[in-house]
Amino acid sequence: MHTTVGIIGGGPAGLLLARLLRNEGIDSVVLERRDRTYVEQRQRAGILEQATVDALRNAGAGARLDREGMPHDGIEIRFANRAHRIDFPSLTGGRNVTVYAQTEVVKDLIALQLAEGGPLLFDAQVTSVEGADTATPVVRFIHEGRQQTLSCDYVVGCDGFHGVARNAVPASLRTTYERTYPYSWLGVLAEAPPVYNELIYAHSERGFALASMRSPSVSRLYLQVPNGTDTAAWSDQRIWDELDARFATDSHPGWKLERGPITSKAVLPMRSHVTEPMRYGRVFLAGDAAHIVPPTGAKGLNLAAADVIVLARALARWRTTGSGDLLDTYSDTCLQRVWRAEHFSYFMTTTLHTDPNQSAFETRLQIAQLERVATSPHAAAELAENYTGLPLG
Repeated sequence: MHTTVGIIGGGPAGLLLARLLRNEGIDSVVLERRDRTYVEQRQRAGILEQATVDALRNAGAGARLDREGMPHDGIEIRFANRAHRIDFPSLTGGRNVTVYAQTEVVKDLIALQLAEGGPLLFDAQVTSVEGADTATPVVRFIHEGRQQTLSCDYVVGCDGFHGVARNAVPASLRTTYERTYPYSWLGVLAEAPPVYNELIYAHSERGFALASMRSPSVSRLYLQVPNGTDTAAWSDQRIWDELDARFATDSHPGWKLERGPITSKAVLPMRSHVTEPMRYGRVFLAGDAAHIVPPTGAKGLNLAAADVIVLARALARWRTTGSGDLLDTYSDTCLQRVWRAEHFSYFMTTTLHTDPNQSAFETRLQIAQLERVATSPHAAAELAENYTGLPLG
């Protein structure tokens, strides 16, 4: 079997790339190691930057997003017993973000791919990528119990941190940058309406907390917890009580979250990771295969979307003109955005979380930084511009 672009990974990055290529008349095959049910239920990010929303609309995947997505014009930051709202449109020239769960993005893209796109193979376990530095790299995979081979003009690894595509870049040419954080998130889904119509980020001496949402009737909530935390140690009552304590402010006396049944709990480790370069020969890396950010800045899905938008443009130029100039600059172009997002995510994480070994001096520095955001239009604009997403260019 041969295709122009072999895409490893059927998450949002791989599926969006396949859709963008299809719209440019470029054929592709998507190989996803999990079954369809698993992929469509995988809980991940839910904040879409303006550029991501625009890309999904332009790709023909915006109908349900426009009906069910929840546009947000700001966030609230709580610290030192008070609350401050950051208004995005007034600080960014009109940009905002949209809450629409990654699971829903994936469902929309899968439906389009199966109806109109090229092959999308579930339960396809990729075992290796060979010949990255040749004109026809080969992807070897197991599907329906048989070893199969897919030859390609180009291969794109959208297969995540634990995927095989990154290994196609020789270890001697790869550079890895990473940071692990001394805390994790306890994330829960609750059948409870959000208490506020925008996200709330809380800095507290008890630890960080975030109130988000998946729909008008489902809340997505997070608590900073020690690494290695067992979810069994956190009863529903304890979770709700701790959330209320961390969100408490003098600005909203008596404020409480709406409570309801908690339907899922998971502990999410926090780390930053970048692999350079994001291209070797005819193999390209995109999304978590090349970089990971802590979720505090809501950048993971959006960075992955930006990668494949840049790559789709480069492949379209190659197809129409024969020029590989944009393919040659793909890694450098993406890494500029990646490192900006890494810095923003690091800033949000280290400013809002309490390190287990943090001194009172360091806590006062965090408060001073949050005061700066709350009182300076320039500092607020810097946060808003990064949160809503920098232009793709």
